[in-house]
Amino acid sequence: MINKFIVSGYVFFAGTIPVLSQKISVDNLRSHITCLSSDSMEGRGTATKGEQMAAQYIQKNFHEMKLMPKGKNNSYLYDFTFKKNPNPHDTSTVDIPVRKGINVIGFLDNKSEYTVVIGGHYDHLGKGGDGGGSLEANSEGMIHNGADDNASGTAGVLELARYFTANNRTEKFNFLFICFSGEELGLYGSKKFCDSPTVDLKTINYMVNMDMIGRLSDSTHKVVVYGVGTSTDMIPLLDKIPSDLKIIKDSSGIGPSDQTSFYLKDIPVLHFFTGQHKDYHKPSDDADKINYDGEKKILEYIVQFIEETEKLPKMKFTPTRSKQEDTPRFKVTLGIMPDYTFEGKGVRVDGVTKGKPASNAGIEKEDIIIQLGEKKTENMMDYMKALAGFAAGDSAEAVVMRKGQEVKLRVKF
Repeated sequence: MINKFIVSGYVFFAGTIPVLSQKISVDNLRSHITCLSSDSMEGRGTATKGEQMAAQYIQKNFHEMKLMPKGKNNSYLYDFTFKKNPNPHDTSTVDIPVRKGINVIGFLDNKSEYTVVIGGHYDHLGKGGDGGGSLEANSEGMIHNGADDNASGTAGVLELARYFTANNRTEKFNFLFICFSGEELGLYGSKKFCDSPTVDLKTINYMVNMDMIGRLSDSTHKVVVYGVGTSTDMIPLLDKIPSDLKIIKDSSGIGPSDQTSFYLKDIPVLHFFTGQHKDYHKPSDDADKINYDGEKKILEYIVQFIEETEKLPKMKFTPTRSKQEDTPRFKVTLGIMPDYTFEGKGVRVDGVTKGKPASNAGIEKEDIIIQLGEKKTENMMDYMKALAGFAAGDSAEAVVMRKGQEVKLRVKF
């Protein structure tokens, strides 16, 4: 059965909530992502009508699941204010107007001592102009639907909320389901929540974040999981879960998504991510490109992880070294999208931005950069250190492996 509802004159459709479904539903995921990434949502930009419409959609689903409102004023909505300078090179906010974002929060109260947070951001780039986030040239004014980034993660939150509500076989944990806004502009929504939480942060066992989980490769099955070093329990638990997913582990608790805000409050975190792609931060990130069966596998894996943690005491937090502490600062960009799931030597190119130095030099998607200038680039850190040594106007030889052959190219920055 399909329900319809109307927000601001637009009609939306959502499946009814199954009462006792024992499975993650591909149909539910497709329904959520299709709705959230429709043109009607106008890219879900923070503090826009599209954001408000998406928040209403999420709120409606939480209400149907009979989750307890855990926003502000006994509602599902957690509004927050912030200032954001539209100039990415200027951090001053003296004359910048105040804006308002909305988190959406539902609580499954099992009367337990500890709570597991399951979250993901639902905001995206709107029509591409806010903060210069779009990677498509001349795309300001075009709707950036953000099906993978991050309607996929939002759908994951909604489906896990439905699953744990319908299959409440344990009272080991409570669940706090949070859909954040303001992530694209600087993790504003999660920061605001963690600074003024609606639950006691000391009762949170750990936080699971899902950001871009909709593009699982059918050939490699690779999923990057960040935060595995934030508790000594993480890696043994992940390793014991039977799955055909190829889990790429990263220890750091700090990264460019909302798990960072919880990590900075000394809470263990995991962040699931299927990797960047050519549609990242472009108008072409649409629902028809999502691997729905792949996302289902990831959610099933998360369910198994949570069920394994039910057998253990509260996780102990372990601080990790941030990659940002070692990351050099850049004066130039090459204009590639690295494949963060690549495990071989070198930096595999997952995408090339037209008009940037890499494109102009002839670097192609699937090339593996093994040297930049005089420096070997066996991994991402080598690559970043090499890139940090160049300034605008410099040129250097790039050595790439292309279909098993070494190719030398001249890059002009």
